[in-house]
Amino acid sequence: MKSFLVIGLGRFGASVAQELSALGQKVHALDIDAENVQYISDQVTQAIQGDAQDEAVLRSVGARNFDCCVVAVGADMEASILITGMLKELGAQYIVAKAIAPIHARVLERVGADRVVLPEIEMGQRLAQRLARTNVVDYIGVSDDFSILEIHTPKSWIGHSLGELNVRARYLINVLAIRHGEGGSVNVSPAADQIIGPDDVLIVIGTNDNVNKVVEMN
Repeated sequence: MKSFLVIGLGRFGASVAQELSALGQKVHALDIDAENVQYISDQVTQAIQGDAQDEAVLRSVGARNFDCCVVAVGADMEASILITGMLKELGAQYIVAKAIAPIHARVLERVGADRVVLPEIEMGQRLAQRLARTNVVDYIGVSDDFSILEIHTPKSWIGHSLGELNVRARYLINVLAIRHGEGGSVNVSPAADQIIGPDDVLIVIGTNDNVNKVVEMN
């Protein structure tokens, strides 16, 4: 079990706190708004009302003792930057911060965030990928050059094994896992003799160019 401090209990922060708690993690939630604190109080380990922009408040909740601090403050860029910087100075072990724009993300990284997420931009990218290419089930941008995609099996691959297809050498991608049908079992790190079925969904990783070539085969 890991311990988390979630700062900011708007829709994003509350969702993170609730899901972490549902996964059996120790979650302390902090927000200046009493209603937000009350709403989530019975769903987390401890809900605390306080101003995270006050260093004394961060000290009092023991920010440095958590495995991870999540700065989920909403549209207030100045507040999220200030809180992230103070957490870093206090010795927080790992800081995840929410950004609303790329320039905001860069500043958060400079002041000490170990990881920055841009939920609206990332969800927009995933939705666009799924709408534009009907055979793409889901999309995760790993970097500017690499992506992980869930794709429906190209028709020409059905009935063949990964070894026969020589996927890594011929298509320059890796098949990380195979999901057998909608809601079916997942075969992680499939063997070379794994036969690909018509209802299989492939989780693949590769450069954007190489992954796109496979997507366009359907």
